[in-house]
Amino acid sequence: MAKSSKVKTPSTSLAKVKQALEAGGGMLRLAPTWVPRNFLMPGRRIKLAPQDLYAYGAHRGGIDERWFASTTPAANDNREEDEGFSYVVVNGQRSFLLKDAVELEGERLVGPAIWKKYKRWPVYSKFFDNLGPIPHHMHQSKAQAAKVGQEGKPESYYFPPQLNAVGNNFPYTFFGLEPGTTKEDIRQCLARWNQGENGILNFSKAYRLQPGTGWLVPPCVLHAPGSLVTYEPQWGSDVFAMYQSMVEGRAVPWHLLTKDMPKDKHQDLDFIVNQLNWEGNVNPDFKDSHYLEPIPVADSASEGYVDRWIVYGKVDGEELFSARELTINPGVKVTIKDRGAYGLTAVQGTGKIGKLNLQTPAMIRFGELTDDEVFVSHEAATAGVTFENTGLEPLVTLRYYGPGANPQAPAVGDHKKKKR
Repeated sequence: MAKSSKVKTPSTSLAKVKQALEAGGGMLRLAPTWVPRNFLMPGRRIKLAPQDLYAYGAHRGGIDERWFASTTPAANDNREEDEGFSYVVVNGQRSFLLKDAVELEGERLVGPAIWKKYKRWPVYSKFFDNLGPIPHHMHQSKAQAAKVGQEGKPESYYFPPQLNAVGNNFPYTFFGLEPGTTKEDIRQCLARWNQGENGILNFSKAYRLQPGTGWLVPPCVLHAPGSLVTYEPQWGSDVFAMYQSMVEGRAVPWHLLTKDMPKDKHQDLDFIVNQLNWEGNVNPDFKDSHYLEPIPVADSASEGYVDRWIVYGKVDGEELFSARELTINPGVKVTIKDRGAYGLTAVQGTGKIGKLNLQTPAMIRFGELTDDEVFVSHEAATAGVTFENTGLEPLVTLRYYGPGANPQAPAVGDHKKKKR
């Protein structure tokens, strides 16, 4: 049955937030947050039960995304009031939004620096899981998005091996534009929008995606993500502009190109082309500038665990988000200190994080609660969090951080140094 849009988002109080934090030892249990996309086809690998893929109704499209520790609304047509927002679970029930908790207890949750500058948790992460590719598109910059009252959106990718046993229909991603491409070439693609496939991929290059690797993608750079399940730390925004008119025989509506541009520019092809960062798109060293491989934080394998950087690097000179993958062997307990708050999800195994259980689910019904997602407050993260693997296989978790949390993180390209 489709989810009712009449359910109102519950309110909360400072006392409830404090009680939840105390009960969780500075951590908040989060409920799964499912997001549909009506222009894509679900890949069926992110544990949502098959019978629930269209839980919002067929008119909304299939559910192909799960968002983590999100205080960002999904920018979907006919969206639910709470679509995209993460709920805090208290006593086995959805109690209040993480967004509301941050508004009430921001400094304790996200840290003094992030709270002072942003007054919110300004990032989120997701799994996206599609049968085929996403149309070639970009996300607006901070300045561009501000013109329509939105935030810009740099993003990053990591392809978890645990969720990519199969690559689905197109495990390749087109990035940017081939050197030598002109603005007139792309203008002509846009002019052909209603004539079927507009040919923009003729001016791009596809890279084969490899589980266990990733990419850093700044704003205004074209990309057509392929069909691997992708863990995607990013800025807290859902702006985008689709530049490809048809994908896998499905037409892309013009409004998905222009929805986050000023209304008086919706038919201005020159303006739309100039939204692209041209030098960034035709960069002849694109892979060297954006490709990521995991880098161990320290030589700790002999101690039974490995913590690795999986997302790192700066966007326009700023460290806006980063992420690590922690793998703990059976029977091992380890305390990890971090420099800032993080959203965490388990992708393999069973164990504990502080007082809370961790259990990687095999299948999740829509509306069902799980033990695989936690928000760890700045207070708890900086004091140190104890992880324990209580199962028979490795416990693997992914955790992503907010801006400025990891100035010690590697730079793009540093994985090559580790191989020497």
